[in-house]
Amino acid sequence: MTDASDASSQDTFISHLIELRTRLLRAVMAVLGIFVVLFLYPGPSTIYDILAQPMLASLPTGTRMIATGVITPFMVPIKVTLLAAFVLALPVVLYQAWAFVAPGLYRHEQRLALPLIISSTFLFLLGMAFCYFVVFHTVFRFIANFAPHSITPAPDIEAYVNFVLTMFMAFGVTFEVPVAVVLLVKTGIVSVKKLREVRGYVVVGAFVLAAVVTPPDVLSQVLLATPLCVLYEIGILAGAAIEKRKAAPETEDPAADTNALVSQDDPPQDK
Repeated sequence: MTDASDASSQDTFISHLIELRTRLLRAVMAVLGIFVVLFLYPGPSTIYDILAQPMLASLPTGTRMIATGVITPFMVPIKVTLLAAFVLALPVVLYQAWAFVAPGLYRHEQRLALPLIISSTFLFLLGMAFCYFVVFHTVFRFIANFAPHSITPAPDIEAYVNFVLTMFMAFGVTFEVPVAVVLLVKTGIVSVKKLREVRGYVVVGAFVLAAVVTPPDVLSQVLLATPLCVLYEIGILAGAAIEKRKAAPETEDPAADTNALVSQDDPPQDK
């Protein structure tokens, strides 16, 4: 009997490994497929030029970025193209992750997982877009205007890409705050009342985190900390709506049950 159960559990474990391998291969193939398309059109050089546009717009006329490594002009655009392919394939990657986990979830958890994946993907991309269109243009122009006239800035492309990736990750994760707050409230770990009580600590922590992640200037710190605080408030509003929805059946059902019992116990009235 024990041997049969051990064999069954081993078969289940192997089937899970095969399923995991299949999901990973599909995710990798999606990324590689989009990478090949982007490599052919518009090409790594064009994609890198789009990424470098905020920096190029802030440089003096006629100034370009430099590459100090021998193979850097080739590897950096390839790296950027691979990143773009991963971002475009992110819905497929997250769907494969959800499809692997979904069979082990309850039905109400499955209903919750898919909206969370969609919303978290949208918010992460929104954070990257905010960083590219607002933060980069503002911060780079501020640094260019602050620099002495005796200095001609010529940023290295590899250092620029590393900086951009760090900022994209920071703002993408920051924009996930509403999802995190909703999950905490939905699972009952933290109440909305407690989230409101620690609001002051969250504001201080947001500015401390921004000071660590962003460059050492006040403007970029404010541009990261302010959305974090606003998104925290949005998460609180969403959490309050969830708590109100959960409390509604608890307050309505007992009354309905009481009325039903009273109506059953009352003797029929004479007409």
